[in-house]
Amino acid sequence: MRIRLLSTMAAVVGLTLGAVTGAASAADPIKVGAIISATGPASFLGDPEKKVLELYADRVNQAGGVAGRTVQLTVYDDGGAADKAASFTKRLIESDKVDVIVGGTTTAATMAAAPLVERGEVPFISLAGAVVIVEPVKKWVFKTPHTDRMAAEKVMDDLKKRGLTKLALVSEDSGFGKSGREQTLAVAKERGIELVADETYGAKDTDVTAQLTKIRNNAAAQAVLVFGLGQGPAVVTKNYRQLGITLPLYQSHGVASKEYIRLAGGAAEGVRLPAAGLVVASQLADSDPQKKVVVEFTKVYEEAFSSEVSTFAGHAYDGLMIALDAVKRAGGTDKAKLRDAIEQTKGYVGTGGIVTMSAKDHMGLSLDAFHMVEVKQGDWALVK
Repeated sequence: MRIRLLSTMAAVVGLTLGAVTGAASAADPIKVGAIISATGPASFLGDPEKKVLELYADRVNQAGGVAGRTVQLTVYDDGGAADKAASFTKRLIESDKVDVIVGGTTTAATMAAAPLVERGEVPFISLAGAVVIVEPVKKWVFKTPHTDRMAAEKVMDDLKKRGLTKLALVSEDSGFGKSGREQTLAVAKERGIELVADETYGAKDTDVTAQLTKIRNNAAAQAVLVFGLGQGPAVVTKNYRQLGITLPLYQSHGVASKEYIRLAGGAAEGVRLPAAGLVVASQLADSDPQKKVVVEFTKVYEEAFSSEVSTFAGHAYDGLMIALDAVKRAGGTDKAKLRDAIEQTKGYVGTGGIVTMSAKDHMGLSLDAFHMVEVKQGDWALVK
């Protein structure tokens, strides 16, 4: 069973067992560093990311490594603090001398690390969502998740399909929430959606009824979009239902995890959000090139950890696989060649979609990589 799963994983990244097996002990390891928010307010994103990086580094090594080289993974937990993320990034570059960094659970952590990897000239694949991470393009910085701009676009498209044109926004006072707000304002103008309310809340707030009461009393509002991550969006969702608001409620991809449904409970019923196909793996069409990948990843993850998969776990998987595939194509870990190989990633089928990067696009996902999903009976359902 173990070998079969390893073979599937290797094939996903374009690495056959014949290509990766060899005398790994004779070669220097591939040093992969990671800064992850495994604890703290963003832990429901970072904990599965850390687990996946450790799981798949081990699986790659047990399959023989990459071109005969093992993966040496060094993970630091920043606890969701940007200053710690910066400190650990510096350590990874200067002390651990890593070849590539995969991580940056949050936008704040990523943006704290970005200037350091740019100066140190170390390839960095972020796991955070904000578009500012890759726009404008930074030479050494890449990312795997869909952007907040894409999330806003997907939500606006769904609003139009439902004949709704007036939106109330509730965003978190955090890096991801602030960027999401900016992108929502911009996309609304482009898509002809009128923003009739613009409220914010703090990441540690335990009650958002004051802001939501204003929205409830706003006769113009036809739907509500919440932009945040961690426990905040679940608090907003519960307060929303407690106030008896019946307008359609949207969340961003920052809550694309069963943990959100668990935290919000029955209040999450009917909530819509854009998410990767990973959360509705079994519901994808058999012809969808992602289906085999996400079904297999879901199986491996849930068997390993006895918990339901999340898109955040998938972001870490994609980041590691893209990095290791680039090592193979670059013929080693020369940082400049490795950076170029990451940028030249084409047609990688991952948990987030089909990735094709370029010098102008350091994410490589199109809007089609997003699916609109809805919470139905405590689970995710694909919106047809």
